[in-house]
Amino acid sequence: MKKLILFALCVVALGACDNGEKKSMLTRNMQNDSLQQIINARDNEINDILATLNDVQTGLNEITAAEEHISLGQIGENGNRDSQLKENIAFIAERMKQNRELIDRLRTQLKESGFKGDQLQKTIDGLVAQLDKKETELKRLRTELAQKNVHIEELDRTITARNQTISSQRREIEDKSQTINERNQTISAQKQEIDTKQQTISNQAQQLNTAWYVFGTKRELKDHNILKSGKVLQNGFDPSYFTKIDIRVDKVINLHSKSAKLLTTHPSSSYTLNKDTNGQYVLRITNPEMFWSTSKYLVVQVK
Repeated sequence: MKKLILFALCVVALGACDNGEKKSMLTRNMQNDSLQQIINARDNEINDILATLNDVQTGLNEITAAEEHISLGQIGENGNRDSQLKENIAFIAERMKQNRELIDRLRTQLKESGFKGDQLQKTIDGLVAQLDKKETELKRLRTELAQKNVHIEELDRTITARNQTISSQRREIEDKSQTINERNQTISAQKQEIDTKQQTISNQAQQLNTAWYVFGTKRELKDHNILKSGKVLQNGFDPSYFTKIDIRVDKVINLHSKSAKLLTTHPSSSYTLNKDTNGQYVLRITNPEMFWSTSKYLVVQVK
């Protein structure tokens, strides 16, 4: 009986210990959940702050890009229109306004979160400083644009006048070019006509100054029908047997024979027929115009 009672007391004691541990574990779990909720809330606050910072930085980048399109050179010399410049300046002003609102919201978020971050505060101060600097630059651009408006109008008028002058000069050049082309065509036609005439004259001169000669034995001359029944150059003679010469150049004919007789008629005063050192005859034409005036064919019989 005593043993039974002792066993029962042990069971009760063990049950009491087990309930105590369960309660302690439950308490710890509740504490962990509360802590996790706090951490999650803080993470959300930090994420919101970082998202706002990113929006501010994006706005600053867009402002910088817009500023690059309205530099002094573009305003004055490249001739961008007033409306484009004003749109860019209005865009910069609007983005700067939005950035300042974002920074105000960022400060409110930081204050409400109770987050203590010196580096974050320095970042915010740096963004404010950038906005202030760009605000000064925006005022300068507005002043500059107002001053450049008159210059742009004058520049437009000057450009328009120059374009009109260039257009007029271009038309004048085109007219002159057309005239020159027509003249060149006329000159080309005249040159072609002159070349044709010169070629005709050259051909005529070549014909006038062309002659043919032949020398051979009596038998050779007969074989080619050059000498027929004691007569020279009757119908049917062989012209291919003759040698073609230019009477202005060819004035000496070596006959390679110790016997030579002219069968065609040529003025005796226009040539000489003498032997060379080898005793062979050489015909020298001293007056070509006279010599060839009676006939353009020369036939000499040799042995």
